[in-house]
Amino acid sequence: MQENGKPPGESGLYNRIAVLRAERGISRQQLADAVGVNYQTIGFLERGEYGPSLKLAFQFAEYFALPVEAIFSTQPLKPLSQQVYASSGSREREQP
Repeated sequence: MQENGKPPGESGLYNRIAVLRAERGISRQQLADAVGVNYQTIGFLERGEYGPSLKLAFQFAEYFALPVEAIFSTQPLKPLSQQVYASSGSREREQP
């Protein structure tokens, strides 16, 4: 499931676009303008009804300053906070 609790749509991709938009306080229109697509495309992507081209996926990665695999995945995505803190927390516990 995506971070919003929904399974991926027809594209078969999970993504964090809606979460990343919300964290940054930007609208679909603002994101669409930044990556050069129609605002409706952002909605289709967020719902998993459309899979981005490789070029568009890299545009999202550049815009959000994250690796592509932090935004899109074929496997369910864990919340970013869980991914970051779970991995760093386990390393701290392993050290004496």
